[in-house]
Amino acid sequence: MNNYDTVTEAVKGLKERGYTIDFNVAFDKLICSENKIYLHPDEFEITEVHRFEGDSNPDDADVVYAVESKDARPDGSVGRGKIKGVITSAYGVYADPASNKIIQKLSINK
Repeated sequence: MNNYDTVTEAVKGLKERGYTIDFNVAFDKLICSENKIYLHPDEFEITEVHRFEGDSNPDDADVVYAVESKDARPDGSVGRGKIKGVITSAYGVYADPASNKIIQKLSINK
């Protein structure tokens, strides 16, 4: 696994390695509105986690997840092969609202 000094470096490095979809947490799934892709917790794995803490305030922190789908979606809506993308998210006080399943999935890999 690569080591990065900043969130920007992590996202850039992951994109260069094929993690090209930008996901957001949407309560009970990951979504990419631009491509109309969604993945439920049982449909993806976290392959890398990169944590960054703020220099002046430890509460000012971010985490970058590399996400890979287990399989292509059966309806063919996203094409063939694995879907690889990134999630960037603050944690702690600024964390996105999410379902217990998503929180569990992301927490296991922190």
